[in-house]
Amino acid sequence: MVTERALEVEIAAGERPDRPLRRMLRALRSAIGRRPWLLRGYRIGVGVLGGLVLVPLPGPGWLIVFLGLAVLGTEFAWAQRIAAWLKRRLASFWAWWRARRAARA
Repeated sequence: MVTERALEVEIAAGERPDRPLRRMLRALRSAIGRRPWLLRGYRIGVGVLGGLVLVPLPGPGWLIVFLGLAVLGTEFAWAQRIAAWLKRRLASFWAWWRARRAARA
């Protein structure tokens, strides 16, 4: 069983900006940003993928919503703020849930 702390450490390690994949993606995004016509198409593509394609897909409902927000958050600040807020709400919910289960036991 993976502990909550181990999971948090693993997530933090994956979000470090010095990771090779993150560096490569930052370089790619920088190259896209230097070309206005490509940037416009990229932003439209992110909006379509994150908002129009992922949301109506069948599957594990909230997971698709969070995935859509993550995709939109790569390009739009408002989606990044909403995703961060949802992460905080989800963490507080799980803390409440664990406390409730511990009180029942």
